[in-house]
Amino acid sequence: SNLYIVLYAAALTVVCGGLLALASEGLKDRQQANIALEQKKNILGTVMVVDKTTNIEGEYAKKVKSFVVDSKGNVIEGVNAADVVVLAEYKKPADQRKLPVYEFRNESNPDKIDFVVLPVFGFGLWDNIWGFVALQEDMNTIQGVSFQHKAETPGLGARIDSKDIQDRYKGKSIYDGATLVAVTMMKGEGVDYTDDMHKVDGMSGATLTAKGVNTMLSGYLSLYENYLKRVKAGSASAKAEEVVEEPVAEKTETESSDETK
Repeated sequence: SNLYIVLYAAALTVVCGGLLALASEGLKDRQQANIALEQKKNILGTVMVVDKTTNIEGEYAKKVKSFVVDSKGNVIEGVNAADVVVLAEYKKPADQRKLPVYEFRNESNPDKIDFVVLPVFGFGLWDNIWGFVALQEDMNTIQGVSFQHKAETPGLGARIDSKDIQDRYKGKSIYDGATLVAVTMMKGEGVDYTDDMHKVDGMSGATLTAKGVNTMLSGYLSLYENYLKRVKAGSASAKAEEVVEEPVAEKTETESSDETK
């Protein structure tokens, strides 16, 4: 009967919905662990080669010291960098944002900073874009970058997550003398900017995504400028307390999230 069909469909919907909810809740911790592991992989990847043989948790624990600063470069005590959701901070006024910092300390001299990795966040053509920028010890030269996106156009703006595009930033400078200028992705593609320390070749058909990347870099690097000045002066992380983050089981599957930290 029609009543039986309706009741059967309703019962099946409730049962399936309940099972899916239970599965989602049961996998929540695992999903969060995968996201945290992916973030650590991206942070390490801006500085070193990360492949399937890399012990991500071990390398991260050995090399990275994390903490949070404000736009004045002051360390915010009691805040774990891993708990800062950059997407949420992006929505706040610039001078109110919590800014995570990931310092790579020299293994033989822990007081020496070899690299600093800074999260960046912005908006591309269609949706959020984000990533990390690694600076060498001079706090000027880019060691590497990692960019991700939520919904840029495949084959065009989505190329920001490719090695080819990201490698163009290696060795570039964010300062021109004493002035922070960041690095600009130019319009069009096929021009050699090897000799220009503040420009990289663009992406054909992805001008608006490139503009989003440029705004993201200049905006966030300017927020970190006071911190960078303190590092150069040798006083930035003197009061920073190292936060030991909980290790997570390594997975071969990784998940991206627009709440990347």
